[in-house]
Amino acid sequence: MPLIGVVGCGRVGVSAALHVLLKELGDIVLIDIIQGLPQGEALDLSHMASILGIDVEVTGSNDYRDMAGADLAVITAGIVRRADMTRLDLLQKNTSIVSDVAEKIREHAPSSNVIVVTNPLDAMTYVALRKTGFERERVVGFSGLLDFGRFRYLVARELGVSRSSVIGPIIGEHGDSMVLLPRLTHVLGKPLTSLLTAEKTSELVEKTRRAGAEVISLKGWSASHAPGAGVALMAEAIIKDTNAVIPSSVYLRGEYGVDGVCVVVPVVLGSSGVRGIIVLDLDESERREFLKSVETVRQAQETAEKMLR
Repeated sequence: MPLIGVVGCGRVGVSAALHVLLKELGDIVLIDIIQGLPQGEALDLSHMASILGIDVEVTGSNDYRDMAGADLAVITAGIVRRADMTRLDLLQKNTSIVSDVAEKIREHAPSSNVIVVTNPLDAMTYVALRKTGFERERVVGFSGLLDFGRFRYLVARELGVSRSSVIGPIIGEHGDSMVLLPRLTHVLGKPLTSLLTAEKTSELVEKTRRAGAEVISLKGWSASHAPGAGVALMAEAIIKDTNAVIPSSVYLRGEYGVDGVCVVVPVVLGSSGVRGIIVLDLDESERREFLKSVETVRQAQETAEKMLR
């Protein structure tokens, strides 16, 4: 049975563990620095599994040694974004936290693949890559499924179609400069640009960019259900070796004309991590928007790099 370590027992970490459990992807170990928290969450999830008849072991620990040999490590640990904070406001504190977590993963789960969830996502993916020393293929950031899922929700409501019928890519930063691609988004093969006016499409794109802040404003804390479900889909692709195409933050080495930055692009995920990077045929406007987003991430990444020295 594969072993999946989830570091951080906040709402997102526990949601991710719950969805991984429901998919029966492997045994789960929850890690957190707060005494009793991971143990209590593990016991609660174990009782849930028992009710559902799912034979998955869930344990909680304050010791990274208990995730020794994990096949997959999910990093959700970090300071939670408040309503008055941007993702970049989190950079300083979360760089320190993710750096420490990554070193522990390198020590205790050196063969694992890593999914980073902590914000600011793209910069934290870089920090995890840098501090684990793993190959770039084994360290990816979660966000693309969340951001496109929000766009899909809005588009499906506007058109009155099933959400599963809306398919498309997303690239760039997980943040305000994210790049949705209506021209390459399709509803049962029909381009979104032929179904909605340019004004309506722009409205939905802006609503998608504001969706995270809207959730925080309404709930009082950041999203957890949607990220948990998305992380489990990425985990499934890796554990089951499905080669699913999932938009993920990955370190680019020349793809899209970008070098040395972790940013969201479509990738093929399997048991070895990133099996391939799909380079989309962007038009001039889309490419300009993407490169602008990349520079936003690059600045945050360079700030994180200075902190790691």
